[in-house]
Amino acid sequence: MTGEDPRQRGDSARDRSAAPAAGEHPLVLVAVGTDHHAFARLIDWADGYALNRPDVRVLVQHGASAAPFAAEGTAYFERGGLAAAMGEAAAVVTHGGPATIVEARDAGHLPIAVARDPELREHVDDHQLRFVGRLEEAGLVRSCSSYQQFCATLDKALAQPEDFRLQHTSSAGTTAAAHRAGRLIDLLIGASDPQPHRPLPRPSEKAGWPAVTAIVPTRDRPDLLRQTLEHIREQDYPGTVRTLVVFDGTDPDRSLERGGGRPVRVLANTAAPGLAGARNTGILAAETELVAFCDDDDLWLPGKLRAQAAVLRAEPETELVCCGIRVAYDGTESDRVLHRSTVGFADLLRSRLTELHSSTFLLRRDALLSGCGTVDEEIPGGYGEDYELLLRLARRAPIRNVSEPLVRVLWHRRSYFDGRWQTIATALRWLLTAYPEFRLVPRGYARIAGQVAFAEAAAGRRGAAMEWSAAAL
Repeated sequence: MTGEDPRQRGDSARDRSAAPAAGEHPLVLVAVGTDHHAFARLIDWADGYALNRPDVRVLVQHGASAAPFAAEGTAYFERGGLAAAMGEAAAVVTHGGPATIVEARDAGHLPIAVARDPELREHVDDHQLRFVGRLEEAGLVRSCSSYQQFCATLDKALAQPEDFRLQHTSSAGTTAAAHRAGRLIDLLIGASDPQPHRPLPRPSEKAGWPAVTAIVPTRDRPDLLRQTLEHIREQDYPGTVRTLVVFDGTDPDRSLERGGGRPVRVLANTAAPGLAGARNTGILAAETELVAFCDDDDLWLPGKLRAQAAVLRAEPETELVCCGIRVAYDGTESDRVLHRSTVGFADLLRSRLTELHSSTFLLRRDALLSGCGTVDEEIPGGYGEDYELLLRLARRAPIRNVSEPLVRVLWHRRSYFDGRWQTIATALRWLLTAYPEFRLVPRGYARIAGQVAFAEAAAGRRGAAMEWSAAAL
């Protein structure tokens, strides 16, 4: 809980010694969240309510957002943290994050939820609005979309507290609440996903195939890179296929450039060093409707682009299409194919679904630039950036999948993550923080926690490994 003493501010806040003692007036807790998305609107609403209700104490947990104004009538305290504040509060207001909503319900409150709105630039997409809407339909929260509604709902919560208290709470704490919420999120998210075996459209010979740009990040793999480019050129795709080779941390090899019907252009990574920055350099430089990813050691097999683009041609609402892979390792090859045509957000919370390899991605470029955002360059070490992008895109629309092995993926000992166990552990912890929905799906949370435990053990951090093993159990 991050509330500052108003005596340290230069505003008009009343001195703590003059504030009413705890218990004299009802307490409203406003949990704004601690991630990197600021929420000034909810801070302003809390300040306005405190200013107009001097008989109510308002405690704001503001995290990464700017501190509240601490207007006359607002009181702060620091004992016991957020859980203690929820226990004492007469009413709890939360942002649209699942973890905070679960904590409030675990404390016996029916949360008053205010979701971040992407149209007000409070978030990158509308998943919080949709999530809170589903929860309200199920009677799990009361949502507010305006300041007037916010004030009226708080007034009702203080006047009729029995309507905002839960009948049954668990003494097992947040862990038990997360298990209960796991079943809820399966219902709320999973039920909205289309049928996993919805048929895919068949490739058509009609004109109008969209142009595709293949983005190939590379570093110190010249022989493998040339094989990758050759297989891209040989795709039996009726439309234009352009290739952008993005050199990351090395001098671009201009000898790879060529013109003609399958042009190749060479670029240097101008974004953050690493795979995410290299892909973003390509995304920004591309000028086609569709973009595709391919690592410099993977090979597109015949029919890959045609089968995937057929789906995007027929389904304007679809933003990403994947396919199966053929894994090559130590002289052997094996197919890994996901036998379903549709994948939803809940599916990816439960499982990584490694069949959805980044070298299979065919995306609408606008879905990245004007939708969920480009590849995240802030993930520690860039580990798992493809999985994070899958999660972000699946929040917006179901992912479609061609259940055929159409990309050959090479596994070898030159992996850039080989031995970087501490980086892997840090990145996985980052993922759990960035996606609190994992706490609502016990199977998915246990999977990530177990991976953290393994990485910590491999890094020689016995204590951390034991702690995360316990979390996985």
